[in-house]
Amino acid sequence: MKLSINQLKYFKSLHERKHRQNYHNFIVEGVKLAQETLAAQPHSIESVVALPDWLQSNQHLLPEGTVVVPVAEGELKKISLLSTPNQVFLVVKQPNHFFDEKTAINGLALYLDDIRDPGNLGTILRIADWFGVEWVFCSPNSVEVFNPKVVQASMGAFLRVKCVEMEFAQLLESCPNLPRYGTVLDGASVFEATPELPALIAIGNESKGLSAEIQAKLTHRISIPKGKGGGAESLNAAVATGIVCAFFTK
Repeated sequence: MKLSINQLKYFKSLHERKHRQNYHNFIVEGVKLAQETLAAQPHSIESVVALPDWLQSNQHLLPEGTVVVPVAEGELKKISLLSTPNQVFLVVKQPNHFFDEKTAINGLALYLDDIRDPGNLGTILRIADWFGVEWVFCSPNSVEVFNPKVVQASMGAFLRVKCVEMEFAQLLESCPNLPRYGTVLDGASVFEATPELPALIAIGNESKGLSAEIQAKLTHRISIPKGKGGGAESLNAAVATGIVCAFFTK
């Protein structure tokens, strides 16, 4: 029940983006998230590294042909990124979500411009999942969707929401007639807007907001007005996404 040097090196390498991209794999950790991933995408599982008790209790979830590695708690801790005691570590194949002009956006879609905080991206995916948003597009300079902190914060949303890295201009080439709403400080109140669906909502960087390049391509500039006496300088990107999605899908 001890990991080999090569196994240890491989599993720990997936902590880093360059190696996740090289192997086209990512990490899923924790009992609840692992069980959900195994149930939802059994054929995408490459390896299951877990405590013997967990393996025995979840034998029915293990896909045939999957590499199963029983380990002691101390060995699992060597490859885990979780601060709390863990029981299972999955290596999962990255899905290939492809978007082009033949792909239809039937409802609401999100474009995330330079979102850097993994917790924000994970929460936005969770919000998208809650409101039935099928597509979330990320600018190339945004945090990677398969970052372990994003995966954890998404609470399983990564299994249901299609997340694609794409330049904004490239996305517009595929769907040039799609209404494009962007959250900006000087925009019209979102609560006074008449939502058009399908539509794309652009959410900007946590501190800088939407880039000038993207703002120039918007068809609608919207904002979330402060309440009476409100003093905060801005809203968290994920919070703003939740408010706008709630309004558009009301």
